[in-house]
Amino acid sequence: MSGIQTEKRILVLNCGSSSLKYEVYSMPARQSLGRGLIERIGESEGKLVQTSPRGESTIEQTIPDHASAMELVGKTLIDPEIGILKDLSEIGGVGHRVVHGGERFSASVIIDPEVIAAIEEAAELAPLHNPPNLIGIREAERLLPGVPQVGVFDTAFHQTMPPSAYLYGLPREFYDKLRIRRYGFHGTSHRFVAARAAQLLKRSPEDTNLITCHLGNGASLTAIEAGRSVDTSMGFTPLEGVMMGTRCGDIDPAILSYLEERGYTGKQLNAIMNKKSGLLGLSGISNDMRDLEAAAERGEERAQETLDVYAHKVRKYIGAYSANLVTVDALVFTGGVGQHGVKMRERICHNLEHMGIVMDYELNKKVGSKEGVVSPRYSPTAIQVIPTNEELQIAMDVYDLIGSRSHFETKQAASAAPLKSVTAK
Repeated sequence: MSGIQTEKRILVLNCGSSSLKYEVYSMPARQSLGRGLIERIGESEGKLVQTSPRGESTIEQTIPDHASAMELVGKTLIDPEIGILKDLSEIGGVGHRVVHGGERFSASVIIDPEVIAAIEEAAELAPLHNPPNLIGIREAERLLPGVPQVGVFDTAFHQTMPPSAYLYGLPREFYDKLRIRRYGFHGTSHRFVAARAAQLLKRSPEDTNLITCHLGNGASLTAIEAGRSVDTSMGFTPLEGVMMGTRCGDIDPAILSYLEERGYTGKQLNAIMNKKSGLLGLSGISNDMRDLEAAAERGEERAQETLDVYAHKVRKYIGAYSANLVTVDALVFTGGVGQHGVKMRERICHNLEHMGIVMDYELNKKVGSKEGVVSPRYSPTAIQVIPTNEELQIAMDVYDLIGSRSHFETKQAASAAPLKSVTAK
């Protein structure tokens, strides 16, 4: 990018079916100016909570649709008493979290009609997520006409996987005609912590191999070789991989036909695997790791078993990725459980010593939820705790793409090169 870097306000949006998250960053300083969350869009009682240096503010009112939600965001951002900005004209770019980019996008892109068409096409692969993401894009364009918008895809980082990692052992026509393959998700988070891990190691990403563990209510692991994703645990959907808060993760697929023979419908099974399984289903207590830790402390056997199963499944992926990477410079924990789950990190790392992954358990407790290294100096593989920040990564991508150019120049560039992309810095 040529020219002098100029300060820009970047609005980051994450639009769900009934919610809208937003955050404003000052770039290139990477400073968050405030964030907000709108919930219960389309219901009788909607709610907006905004947090900034001016404090926390709550607005409760009916928010019938996403257009109304975006209008409320615009008014709240510049409210004289609780606002983050003086005027919406300060916003120089908008970044959108888009769940699925299919095989089309391997990096973030400036949004134009061709990109929108591609996101619509990928909606077949993510019918619950891409349509709301598209609504966010259209409503942002309506609220901020002429302001450049950028799509940042959850799947993009994993497009560097080789066929050996993304192909399933199914008839080839399922991939050729139906695009059934491993896509992977949480890519923005894995990319952010991978870049930060390399910085902490004082190595270039191209000379660094990592296993990143994004562990939260949704969970995935990624094998990163020379700065590129070469394997990841989530697959065609976010259901595959390790056990999660309410998702079952890997299971024998024949279980589904077995249950169908006993009267369960496909719709019921889908709901069970996605919303009634995982930590919640196995324990019968909660999908929250903190509740299970407390129950285990009380001696509840099911809670302890569930925690052990979770750690076992994560450890299996770490072992598998270590085998394929050959050398692992760091094991990285992030996400709600990865960052805050001190005891779960200990469970996972137990028995990895023979692989050169050695945890300092006292240091692990001391670091707690902060960023830091939790392995001794002699451990061949460093173990790091790195808080993720997907919103900041999105803001960084937006700024890298639009740079110091004016709105007009950016729109002209988008028209001339509609698929211009950016890789993580």
